[in-house]
Amino acid sequence: MITISTLYPLKFEPILKEKVWGGNKLNTLFQKEAIGEIGESWEISGVNENVSVVSNGSLKGKSLNWLLEVYKHKLVGRKVYRHFGNTFPLLFKLIDACEDLSVQVHPDDFLAKKRHNSFGKTEMWYILDVEKEGRLILGFNEKMSQKKYLKALSENRITEILKSEPVKKGDAFILKPGTVHAIGAGVLLAEIQQTSDITYRIYDWERPDTNGQMRQLHTDLALDAIDFNSSKTKLEFSEEKNIPLTIGTTDFFSVNKLILSQNYIRNFEVKTSFTVYMCLEGTAIIETDNYSEEIIKGQTILIPAQLTEIKFNTNSASFLEVYIP
Repeated sequence: MITISTLYPLKFEPILKEKVWGGNKLNTLFQKEAIGEIGESWEISGVNENVSVVSNGSLKGKSLNWLLEVYKHKLVGRKVYRHFGNTFPLLFKLIDACEDLSVQVHPDDFLAKKRHNSFGKTEMWYILDVEKEGRLILGFNEKMSQKKYLKALSENRITEILKSEPVKKGDAFILKPGTVHAIGAGVLLAEIQQTSDITYRIYDWERPDTNGQMRQLHTDLALDAIDFNSSKTKLEFSEEKNIPLTIGTTDFFSVNKLILSQNYIRNFEVKTSFTVYMCLEGTAIIETDNYSEEIIKGQTILIPAQLTEIKFNTNSASFLEVYIP
């Protein structure tokens, strides 16, 4: 019989996704042991048919859904559990774009609930690596209306009205639902998002998928989802060592950056949710009263809400720190 005292920092088996636009950086930089052109590593997921499984400690082999059913608020926090129940609210990914991703848009909560009985998709991107001239597509390069958009679409000029933004390592962006977007070739990033796999594809570079078939476009569905007045998405933030600094906050999650050059104790008594760390650089040992776990570059770890304090043993490591406010 497993008791609540067995909760500890949890790592999960990566769920690797082969994509026509994928590359090999998840292998070469993050040791994901992938085979083929892997575009995505789902680090922690509660998405149906893609539910994460614990890879460490006494709970190894247990699914994230099982943990929620057994531990409830002890895993995610009382406020989070009251709102989301046995649905894990966030999805964590690493994405390697060897080629351009499709141009797409995601619905908000209202539209996603109405059409798909799903959450919408607010997301944040943090750039981990970028090749020369790497870029993102973020919104439109001119004042846009539905009429102008449909005209460009009908004339096969969609790429002419898209805004291309150069990026560098360490840049971060919040993408609200309705923002037309795509990840450009040569960009490796971490993605934090609401638990949703609803995507409306607008344009796919006239490229077949891994089976040689043209992927479906969702022109009509996308039309009602697009925000033609989407605002600035790039985040401005400072960096300082050995203190969590805010990168960005949405209604659904908050993200800090934590750069460590020495051992560090992180207290969670004022937080009301679980905390997730995505390791950007270096290595550390995360300790609790009765457990320790190594985390290295490219790995992700969940700190259950029941734990009120952890210690990082390191002389060089950096993390994204994610929680629900």
